[in-house]
Amino acid sequence: MTTGPLRWPALFAYGLFGLPLAMVALPVYVYVPQFYAQRSGLALAAIGVVLLLARLLSAFIDPALGWWMARAAPMQPTLAHGARYPRFIVLSLPLLLAGFGALFHPPAITGLAAMAWFLAALMLVYAGYGLAMIAHQSWGAALTAAPAQRSRVTAVREGCGLVGVIAAAALTGWLGYDGLSLLFAVCLLVAASLLLLRAPRPPVAPTAAARDGVPAGLLAPFRDRHFRALFAVLIVNGVAAAIPATLFLFFADDRLGLGRLAGPLLALYFAAAAASMPAWVALARRYGEARAWGGGMLLSALVFVWAYGLPAGAATGFGAICLLSGLTLGADLALPPALLAGVIGRAGHGGRREAAYFGLWNWGVQINLALAAGIALPLLQWFGYVPGHSGGATVLAAAYALLPCALKLLAALMLWRAPLRGV
Repeated sequence: MTTGPLRWPALFAYGLFGLPLAMVALPVYVYVPQFYAQRSGLALAAIGVVLLLARLLSAFIDPALGWWMARAAPMQPTLAHGARYPRFIVLSLPLLLAGFGALFHPPAITGLAAMAWFLAALMLVYAGYGLAMIAHQSWGAALTAAPAQRSRVTAVREGCGLVGVIAAAALTGWLGYDGLSLLFAVCLLVAASLLLLRAPRPPVAPTAAARDGVPAGLLAPFRDRHFRALFAVLIVNGVAAAIPATLFLFFADDRLGLGRLAGPLLALYFAAAAASMPAWVALARRYGEARAWGGGMLLSALVFVWAYGLPAGAATGFGAICLLSGLTLGADLALPPALLAGVIGRAGHGGRREAAYFGLWNWGVQINLALAAGIALPLLQWFGYVPGHSGGATVLAAAYALLPCALKLLAALMLWRAPLRGV
């Protein structure tokens, strides 16, 4: 591992790859439901079923890919100097390009054929994204063991990712999906080239543990009551956050008539989240991560509930809600990983079982997205909402605003009762 300070050009060459990866995530999670409802004529229930199935399957992709990558490394001695990570980055590129292109450029098919295409394209995207993300994060973790240097590596990577999220949110409405696909392909290939040619290579030596078939103790974290409590909060709070993400475009279009402003509003939301993160870290330092995170949940519900009563055309009011709720999102981004690190340390598993904890954590994030799509979209159709029509707008507003706020309050109560203060 690198012992000296990493220079900014090297950090940028490494971190820039986070930008195109973030450009994948936002369209898949936010734009896809409305896109397939409009382009392929799929019912909301059908879209929800496909998203639920794909996200349930994808929940098991990352652990399987991580196991495969770790198992593959020791078999080739030439990979001892970090060459395995570039190899997996290269393997991810055709999957990402083909999956993204297929997802937003489906053929003129309907019914079961459209559902099958939708599912296959999603799985290509998820496989490529998981492979690239694991390799990229592992590459960064292997660069240095110095805490100050690790935080710089992470900050540059996440900062580039935030730029990618804002770019995708702001430019989709302007460029359309054809332009977004072209921009994504260019950014992916440029960032990958810079990563492969200019980023520092981590000198990773293969270990005997990587030869194991199935990692021992994969489910061991669930034996710890602190992790069980934190994981339960993650699920409830995560579903509360994923439902508005799934319904955002429907709400902006059919409830408020502000579809043209969807991109700038999303950019405002994520920019506010980024700006708020230092404040949440400072609050956590003073009051503890659990209390600060719980306060963020309560503030989020207090702000977001007002979206239910917004009338059509309320651009200023919705913009204010996006700004304020974005500020509370910073708590969800900054504090849960810190709490998880405390749980791992308290359990005495630091340096030994982090991968098991984070593997289950990422699985929980995928389950949140699956539950949001699988619950909200069929529920809306059952209550009579049809995309592109004014009928059912009240039900849409309730699902978009009231249901997430109720779940946020439940998550805050669970966090308050959880044995996590002092972790």
